[in-house]
Amino acid sequence: MKAQIKDKRQHRLREGVRMIKIPCFNLIRGDRSTHIKDWENSSKPYPGRLDQSFSQALLMALGLLGVILLSPSAAKARNLDLQVGVVQRFGEEPTDQITLEATPGDLLTVRFLSGQMQEQTLQTDSLKLETTQKRLLSPIVEERLVLSNHGTFETAEDSANQWRNRGIEVEITQPERWQVWAKRDVYRTPLLRRLLLQSLQAQGNNSAYLETQILPKVLQASFVVNHYRYNRQELEISAGKNLIRVSKGEKDRRPRLYPGSLRFQPNSYGTYTLVNRVPLESYLRGVVPHEIGGGAPYAAVEAQTIIARTYALRNRRRFSADGYELCADTHCQVYKGLTNTWLSADRAIASTKGLVLTYNNELVDALYSSTTGGITAPFSDIWNGSERPYLRAVVDAPSLVWDLSKKSLAPERNFREFINLEEGFNESQRSIFRWRKQSSLEQIAQDLKRYLKRTKKPNADFTEIKGMRVVERSPAGRVLKLVVETDKSVIEIKKNEVRSAFGPPRSTLFYLEPIYGADQTLKGYAFVGGGFGHGVGLSQYGSHNLAKLGWTGKQILSFYYPGTQIRTLNDSIVFWKAPTDLQMP
Repeated sequence: MKAQIKDKRQHRLREGVRMIKIPCFNLIRGDRSTHIKDWENSSKPYPGRLDQSFSQALLMALGLLGVILLSPSAAKARNLDLQVGVVQRFGEEPTDQITLEATPGDLLTVRFLSGQMQEQTLQTDSLKLETTQKRLLSPIVEERLVLSNHGTFETAEDSANQWRNRGIEVEITQPERWQVWAKRDVYRTPLLRRLLLQSLQAQGNNSAYLETQILPKVLQASFVVNHYRYNRQELEISAGKNLIRVSKGEKDRRPRLYPGSLRFQPNSYGTYTLVNRVPLESYLRGVVPHEIGGGAPYAAVEAQTIIARTYALRNRRRFSADGYELCADTHCQVYKGLTNTWLSADRAIASTKGLVLTYNNELVDALYSSTTGGITAPFSDIWNGSERPYLRAVVDAPSLVWDLSKKSLAPERNFREFINLEEGFNESQRSIFRWRKQSSLEQIAQDLKRYLKRTKKPNADFTEIKGMRVVERSPAGRVLKLVVETDKSVIEIKKNEVRSAFGPPRSTLFYLEPIYGADQTLKGYAFVGGGFGHGVGLSQYGSHNLAKLGWTGKQILSFYYPGTQIRTLNDSIVFWKAPTDLQMP
């Protein structure tokens, strides 16, 4: 802990020195004009009473023996820790509380800094974290300059790269949607932020905006140990057995058991995050069962394991603005600690230890979704940014049911023919393989207004929708641009933002079917499509079918990520680099 505190202080000191060296007038260098993951909870493995699942998890955590590949690279994988935000934005609701408990026969060790900045240590079998609003002697101003607003990290990162190319230092955040902010420790004064905003507006940018709040109160966290209440912003919690039980709220019937240690810390939005520091392979035990779903054949579990490991290592930058690496939901990967672990998943984790999926000696962007709808989407069909050569359109079927090279899905006629096919695909027997969702004009208008207001976009003051249509579709069938004609303007919505703007579409693989009333007036639209999620990379349900047909995990990964290689993790493999460096084969 002392070493960590020292490192943190040194980091802050370096940051302070760097800040002093930044010239105030250098707001923009040059004038070049240069951004999850979806998952369907298909089943709940091993349902049963909480006490039983808790006991099973504890026994497995303490006594599991698996096959371990004893190579130097495997040792590296074994020793690597991840920092996962398992409770984000704690304190948004006044009733928020977290109870942390040691396992039977163990104690929690709680470390924090005292009022004199000395390390203090307490031991207890449990503690409860709470928050209250603390009134300030005088109000403070909280402000940030939001440069862009996005539904996904991928497009936010592309936007961030474009801002950096213009000489503006930025950070990616997620207060709700993903946002790109002018970096706070660079544009740290109201004057600097306003000068930058004025400069952008003078260049014709109308999307950047200031978010300013005057706060008479701030959120204060506290916990009680031995009948004494401590008010602390940060604390470290560990246990002798490296297992901590976490309950959210007073009546949490599904507490989770986390391996490793926990850290409670403030985030960028005035609330707090509970971060689990967990070894990579232990993390996978809390991901694989909840991602691949119940009843998955072993080869599908093995493929999911390699992809989940690759995804985690490549995406550790996602929450750097908040001081941790990954989240525990579908914006990253679903992670539930050691709650409901599987023997088959543990076997796959042990047998693939250290194995990752690579392309040109770099970890792949290991995106996956529950259901593709019959064809995988190239990266740029869903998000902005450079194409990933291995994330391409693949007809999701074990045999030829559609020849994409001869019959593109960009023409509306071809697409409708394809989406009406139901047999011969890997996902044919799944209920979300094909779907039809209706929505009235009133509901569509309500959805669109909410979206425009949430994203700070103009034209949200319309009264009615006159019509809507898909005006651009990719060769893989995905909606690239949809226009909505209102009584005030024509609104364009692109790519994956369509799913954020409207309730019905489960993916961007759909067409619109107008619904008319008895008087032949337009009443609404049916969204007719296939798949659930973004559809990029591996289909979890598709992998089930291929495994049942006898495909190996390696064959499944080669099918969904063409041109990639499975390699043992080693020091030569690049975890991540700018996607523009990738070259098509």
